[in-house]
Amino acid sequence: MSQPTDYRGYRFPPDIIRHAVWLYFRFGLSFRDVEDRLAERGVTVTYEGIRQWSARLARAFPRMSSGVRAPCPLPRVVFRMVLLIVPRHNT
Repeated sequence: MSQPTDYRGYRFPPDIIRHAVWLYFRFGLSFRDVEDRLAERGVTVTYEGIRQWSARLARAFPRMSSGVRAPCPLPRVVFRMVLLIVPRHNT
């Protein structure tokens, strides 16, 4: 992947930032899940940092950021009312 974005001023190398943002957009993980995945690899980063990276660098991942994180449609709920008429005999 090319580097269209300027990564100067960030604490982490571009590869780690790019990988975190890619995990978030590609697999639909939460920021805390991405934080846990990076912690397993020995990278200590907060979920807030991942959120900021994702907000700033979303344009670097246009194909993934447009469709993968789209909200899921709500399930269609149908209510049917059954009317039952019972005749009452007067005896």
